Amino acid sequence: MKGRIPPALCLAVALVALLPTACARRSQDLHCGACRALVDELEWEIAQVDPRKTIQMGSFRINPDGSQSVVEVPYARSEAHLTELLERVCEKMKEYGEKVDPSTHRKSYVRVISHDGTKMDLSGVKIDGDVASSLKFACESIAEEYEDELIEFLSHEADNVKDRLCSKRTDLCDHALHIPHDEL
Repeated sequence: MKGRIPPALCLAVALVALLPTACARRSQDLHCGACRALVDELEWEIAQVDPRKTIQMGSFRINPDGSQSVVEVPYARSEAHLTELLERVCEKMKEYGEKVDPSTHRKSYVRVISHDGTKMDLSGVKIDGDVASSLKFACESIAEEYEDELIEFLSHEADNVKDRLCSKRTDLCDHALHIPHDEL
């Protein structure tokens, strides 16, 4: 029996070798899902603001010629409003659940409570406090680390903000080019 490695030891070594990959993929799925949910929530909140509402921006000092350098900008996409939203948007992660794709085993995060009260299909969605708290923590980390990028992307209307921000700019979703573009 000398020189022969027991099968149980081989299996244990193989599992230990695969563990970091599984944890990394779980973390990537979580951070990608948090980024996509964060952008969805921010876009929804922006859409709820009256488009006629404005905020004055610029200097309130009076110039030597008696004029002021103040301009009115739409409030919904103003830096002040976006900063305010970033302070509280991650609380919405408690309204999300985890769904596992049966073919790829990748996790995605879906809203379990609709904004308008319509009934939602929650088949295959795991709803629990651990999922919500993990998603909230990931959301807060992303909001803090990428605050400038989020404000930059959301301060102007643009298409595919989720892909452009979560996949291309931050690499949080480098696997996500095949994720369907869902709407809330």
